[in-house]
Amino acid sequence: MHTCGVEIKGSEVLLCLLSKENGVFDIRDVRQTRFVLSDANDTEEIQKFHRDFKKLMEDYQVDAIAIKARPHKGKFAGGAVGFKMEAALQLITNLDVHIISATEMKEQLKRNPLPIEFADTGLKKFQEQAFMTAYVDIMLRTYAKQ
Repeated sequence: MHTCGVEIKGSEVLLCLLSKENGVFDIRDVRQTRFVLSDANDTEEIQKFHRDFKKLMEDYQVDAIAIKARPHKGKFAGGAVGFKMEAALQLITNLDVHIISATEMKEQLKRNPLPIEFADTGLKKFQEQAFMTAYVDIMLRTYAKQ
């Protein structure tokens, strides 16, 4: 079970690859931990973002993408660029794409706390939310099977 956790901030996608095999978690090294969309109004730029992200998922044999949900309105609402990026990720074929709400994350982390402190993972601080999103998605898929 190879999962890519994604957090979208502004025009940037932050990611973390996490896998679980035989009950053991593995944080996978990845050649690119962030994608930036410089011009969301340029069709070619969005298509390039889509192709590049899809290629990364194929190269690392990712099964699912877990995206941390952002509010549609209010003070912390996501912007239009972020929603375009989210749509481009959702259109990647042959991958399960899940959008996980903050409430769902909180509930799942309460039931299944992280087995390791984030500081001990070796990841960069900006990858924390992507890591937690991937972990929660794996937990949701693991316990949905039972």
